[in-house]
Amino acid sequence: MDTFTPRALEEAARAFAASHPTGRLVAAFVAGSGITLTAPGWERAAEVPYAEVFPFPVRALVGHTPSVTVWRQGGDSLLVFNGRFHLYQGYGAPEIAAIPRLAGLLGAPVYVATNASGSIDPTVAAGSLVLVRDHLNFQGTSPLMGEWGRWRAPIFPDMTDAYDPELRATAGKCAAAAGFTVHEGVYAATLGPSYETPAEIEAFRRMGAGVVGMSTVQEVIAARHLGMRVLVLSLATNMAAGIAGRPLTHEEVLQAGEAARGRLQDLLQRLVAELSRGAA
Repeated sequence: MDTFTPRALEEAARAFAASHPTGRLVAAFVAGSGITLTAPGWERAAEVPYAEVFPFPVRALVGHTPSVTVWRQGGDSLLVFNGRFHLYQGYGAPEIAAIPRLAGLLGAPVYVATNASGSIDPTVAAGSLVLVRDHLNFQGTSPLMGEWGRWRAPIFPDMTDAYDPELRATAGKCAAAAGFTVHEGVYAATLGPSYETPAEIEAFRRMGAGVVGMSTVQEVIAARHLGMRVLVLSLATNMAAGIAGRPLTHEEVLQAGEAARGRLQDLLQRLVAELSRGAA
């Protein structure tokens, strides 16, 4: 019997709120593989390991630091989730969705997910930032299956504008100012952990995908189900299989994230300022 239930998550949210009051929660951010997010100008009020937050076993993964940081500035706060959960690690879709659901229960109006992706579009070079405008879910599951879909209405949430157009426009300006080459595109989500084959990449390209990765989509569905506005920033860390002309490695993903660290911090600082003013 699965012990991770909506009630267990609600109890975890109450415990977190009691220990770490957030005041006005501006947004929640989640960092993808090799990506580090901080909030310059904000006070680091708490750093809580995931094992102390979520009511299920937490597995280690290279490139992720499993903890949530509470940042404060006056009466405002941010949540930064340092790393996420993946299906290929053995988690189920409800566990993947625990991060955005916790953020939603704590009152976050905006969910900003970052990830590392492989570029399918030859015009999107490694190191570029892709503002995700839609997705293709090839992960074979949904965080709304079973009791989790019945937990909150609607059971059948609309996904037409899952990726908020106004947030994308604001993020695009912030990213360009931070020095990124900015694109918009469709994110294809696969199960992993093996990289895609050249034939799969070609199929995704024909279906309209611009980047491919192994995360994020379950989080987006759950966040939208709770009514949060969603922004996904995808750092193209490498060219996908069959385009790169060489084998793919996780090391290059981590290296690309490290190389973009300064620009990502600049982008985050600008984006947080916009969100705090309510301009997005």
